[in-house]
Amino acid sequence: MNSLHRNTDSVGYMTDARSEEQSSPLGDESFGRLRHLADDTSIRVLVGDASRMASQLIAGQLRSCRNPRLETILPASFASKAIADEIINTRPDVALISGSLQDSSFAGYAVLRTIQSLNLATRPILLLENCEHDLVIDAFRSGARGVFSRAESSERLSKCIHSVHKGQIWAGTREMEYILGELVSTRPLRIVDSHGYSLLSKREEEVVALVADGLTNRQISEQLKLSEHTVKNYLFKIFEKLGISTRVELVLYALSQNHRGGLAIDASVYSNKQNGNQGRYRRQQER
Repeated sequence: MNSLHRNTDSVGYMTDARSEEQSSPLGDESFGRLRHLADDTSIRVLVGDASRMASQLIAGQLRSCRNPRLETILPASFASKAIADEIINTRPDVALISGSLQDSSFAGYAVLRTIQSLNLATRPILLLENCEHDLVIDAFRSGARGVFSRAESSERLSKCIHSVHKGQIWAGTREMEYILGELVSTRPLRIVDSHGYSLLSKREEEVVALVADGLTNRQISEQLKLSEHTVKNYLFKIFEKLGISTRVELVLYALSQNHRGGLAIDASVYSNKQNGNQGRYRRQQER
């Protein structure tokens, strides 16, 4: 098994694929052709490590993946500005960015903030040598959709990229504990006002539930029969009311409300499975 650094046991927060044994109204041959087309769909991934050699090594490992098929892009150079410019110009589906780049040890965070400030569709993953508490928290605050340790295998990296591309957040059990601890200690969620009334309207709670299900703004707008602009306005109001700033915090809010009976979210879609020293947060996604 190839690895980015060394192969160790790991924990991931990812999506389970829907069962492949579901019946289809199409014939077997037609269904097979559709499956073939789906498998051939590629994900465009920009790889920005601290050097060209390191980036080429990761890109080579990713290109060997067949399902999903990953198409890699390398920037002209490996400083933060060059990587940010390449993302802006090429608009990859996913950007794998090292926390440490040519210009400084934490330059990758500047790239994350650039993507976040421009509201680009590219979903960034931060590649870290060590997933320490402050590094993980700052990554998600800067707009990362996932954090990935170099200690993980290349096979896990391809799963991480696939999950983030589908709209998931990728973080291990330890990283999720960091996020939960940060929320509890620094920014308690304001669920009700001083009179005990719910801060969210019924429609806002519907939006929260759909975000927790992993839907994009476009998918939410289609399901609720709203414009995408209206969905963005709802999210802005929700963030303001709850005192949060990211979708990660919103998902955590939705989970906490589910345990309190506040939001109608199926608890079965989130589970924590343990297998020896390995565990995985799983969420089944209806598509």
